[in-house]
Amino acid sequence: MTTETEHVDSVKTYAVVWIALLILTALTTGVAYIDLGPFSVVVALTIAVCKMLLVALFFMHVRHSTKLTKLVVLGGLLWLAILLSLTMADFATRSWIGA
Repeated sequence: MTTETEHVDSVKTYAVVWIALLILTALTTGVAYIDLGPFSVVVALTIAVCKMLLVALFFMHVRHSTKLTKLVVLGGLLWLAILLSLTMADFATRSWIGA
């Protein structure tokens, strides 16, 4: 007989994560009004990745999931990295051929 107990986070944990998400959203909005040149995209994507990790780990319960679920999430992130690298490669090589 196996008994699996489901992990339940406290309300305080969810409140802290929610407040962190609100702060990161306000930070994203604030950075949008500051001209950082080519680093604007880097900063915005870094904040977005932090928000994605908070949502996935806490609200989607990935940190207490099975190894298979973590593998599927990792596969999705790997696929995203492949698509982003192909997009950046296309963007970087567009000027090689004159229009």
